[in-house]
Amino acid sequence: MKIAHARERNAPAGAPFRLFAALDAAGASWLDLEPARRRQTRRDERLTHNSVLFRQPITTLDEHVTRGLRVEALAELLDGFTTSDESDDAVFAATDLRFGPPILRPTSLRDFYAFERHVGTMWSRRNQDIPEAWYRLPIFYFSNVSEVRGPGDPVSAPGGSVELDYELEIAALIDTPVRDISSERGEEAIGGYMIMNDWSARDLQREETTVRLGPAKGKDFATSLGPWLVTPDELVDARSKKGYDLTGTAEVNGQELSRADWSSIAFSFGQMIERASADVRLVPGDVLGSGTMGGGCLLEVREESGFGRYLEPGDRVSLQIDRLGRLDTQVVERPIAQ
Repeated sequence: MKIAHARERNAPAGAPFRLFAALDAAGASWLDLEPARRRQTRRDERLTHNSVLFRQPITTLDEHVTRGLRVEALAELLDGFTTSDESDDAVFAATDLRFGPPILRPTSLRDFYAFERHVGTMWSRRNQDIPEAWYRLPIFYFSNVSEVRGPGDPVSAPGGSVELDYELEIAALIDTPVRDISSERGEEAIGGYMIMNDWSARDLQREETTVRLGPAKGKDFATSLGPWLVTPDELVDARSKKGYDLTGTAEVNGQELSRADWSSIAFSFGQMIERASADVRLVPGDVLGSGTMGGGCLLEVREESGFGRYLEPGDRVSLQIDRLGRLDTQVVERPIAQ
């Protein structure tokens, strides 16, 4: 199942996002879940007594998971839906929708460091080996949940930076509370996966990390998520090693610069969740990022690819991961402070 926040392209400015589910594997056709819920309850009033899903309006995925419902519960709306006619007002073509972040306001955002190729490149630039602790501990930092962007939302470099970089990552959404959970069971807490672009200002980041704290302003200005959330059952047949046999790519202005495989990840999401939940509660709405896939940023590939620079206003960045969709972002000039 694919779940997304979207609104009609011709909707008034500021119109709220609504919750949709894909009606086909390619994500070409989408069902507006609240009209679908209302239609089904009119047809069978017993649903409001027998299923908590039908008792309240469907608004956002954020509200759904904080009610204590798991993402997979939304499948009941899909299973019971029948189209009324060819012009069904609950069904929309993807081309008629503008998508938002799959989770609008994450309760927290932890980003890990789980691909050895990327980690090795970062440390080799300091003329050092990867620290021994990295091989034992899934390492993460907390990012900023107030600057989450969706597909098509523009991004600009923060003030004082001229080295804006993309980072190709996978993110997982927690949709049930867990604490001190084992790595073997950790992935049971995942409601779905999505693409994440952990934007980086490399010059700010480089300066900050010399004091062994952060990253801070080199990271907190933007994180892009989307275009939709894919439930784990859709990926089962691609399971490989500690990840999935699914390829991720990054393009800038139509030129492919990065290519990596999820299966090369050194720590499974179960291991990340075990680490993140040690002595603390993970709650529905928490997001965990994988860290950059090997070769998944300009810091690693800008020279060897021939691109030769960091991002500039006017560039268009497209991240794609098999089955998770395509996340497009336009780089723009930094807005003038008011």
